[in-house]
Amino acid sequence: MTKAIVSCEVEIEVPFFDVDLMEIVWHGHYLKYFEIARCALLDKIGYGYMQMRESGYAWPVVDVRVRYAKPAKFRQKIIVHAELTEWENRMKINYLIFDKQTGARLTRGYTYQVAVEIATGEMCYESPPVLLEKLGLNES
Repeated sequence: MTKAIVSCEVEIEVPFFDVDLMEIVWHGHYLKYFEIARCALLDKIGYGYMQMRESGYAWPVVDVRVRYAKPAKFRQKIIVHAELTEWENRMKINYLIFDKQTGARLTRGYTYQVAVEIATGEMCYESPPVLLEKLGLNES
């Protein structure tokens, strides 16, 4: 397992519009929670979606995995932990969602994102230097 280079956590109170009749979160909303944490993580390194675009790259999600252990419920306070564990050829961000009060694990997963040069639409086979700079890995 690769050690995370950067991580962050966000707190979310499960809103009514994310739950079904049984007051549990619909499975697709967990991807939204991943996205909220991913944005916070990228903002932490100064490379959010606007900065990505300004640098000439888009970073679409190309693969996602979600494992559900326990359901999140209406008004439950959850913590979404995100950590960047791969960055050389693609970004891999791992996620862990747990109950704020008990610490019980609810969901875990990951996403892979690849750099695409906006001007050409071509996928990059290595992460562009701007990502490495944002992570403090370039000598420049």
